[in-house]
Amino acid sequence: MTHIGIEHLKDFHGLPVHHPDASSGPLPAADSVAWRLECDYDEDVDFAVLWEQFLETVDTTRVRALVIGPWWNGEYTPFAPVLELIVAHADRFPALRGLFLADVEGEECEISWLRMCDVTPVLEALPLLEEFGVRGCGQEGLALRPLRHRALKSLRFESGGLPGELVRAVAASELPALERLDLWFGSSWYGGDATVEDVRPVLAGGRFPRLRHLGLQNSEIQDEIAAAVGSAPVVAQLDSLALSMGTLSDAGAEALLNGQPLNHLSLLDLRHHYLTEPMAERVRAACAPAVVEAGEAEEDYGDPDDEPERYVAVSE
Repeated sequence: MTHIGIEHLKDFHGLPVHHPDASSGPLPAADSVAWRLECDYDEDVDFAVLWEQFLETVDTTRVRALVIGPWWNGEYTPFAPVLELIVAHADRFPALRGLFLADVEGEECEISWLRMCDVTPVLEALPLLEEFGVRGCGQEGLALRPLRHRALKSLRFESGGLPGELVRAVAASELPALERLDLWFGSSWYGGDATVEDVRPVLAGGRFPRLRHLGLQNSEIQDEIAAAVGSAPVVAQLDSLALSMGTLSDAGAEALLNGQPLNHLSLLDLRHHYLTEPMAERVRAACAPAVVEAGEAEEDYGDPDDEPERYVAVSE
């Protein structure tokens, strides 16, 4: 069985992630690491206090990347106040090019419990940001409004339940520099109501002229997505494609193979799938010389005489 889940970022925006702990010795140069800010479980320090300490001890004018980890003490709290702090001090970060919100593992908080918010204001406040990632589910407030952002090159939403409204907002946004887009659709149990139609403007091509990587992943409708991708004009401009983490079966793979050639890709990521081995081999052969990452198939659950029960890699 393939294991794909959520782990803390070790590198972000091309930089090693560093947690500024007073016991770890001298601080590194401000522009040499991605700074990770989090409330330690064993310390009763409010995130606002932690944020002020960071502003006072690090030359934020040189900070290139920020990673926000757990922001609560005790009971889970909404993310909105953290976002407001970042927005309020955006002018203190003129060199900031990478930002990841809610880098939280399941042992700290399940992805569906993260109390997120509309993240549009932080993108509006940071017009030079190049890489933006967010973790969380729609049922806990995760949202985005359509916007124009000239600098953004990489956009990533890791979700156990991605709202269709958010996907439509991404598709309606003007992101002329965008090169990488990753969307984890998730489960309907956790607010994931996005459909193929929601992402259709992206698949049509032309929306993001510089797009080279597309990830439509972690979906209960992975077969439908695969069928749509098979005939999608955007595929011709891609270098890599990820349809991983979802419920992809032989039916979806067949639809994908009946579409346009995929051997111009350098990578096709299908990990965490429900393909039979003969179908997986067909995909590898058809896509050569592209690398097809698949691994072993996941196990179908349920009564053999009924419809199989299949699960996405990340939901709760």
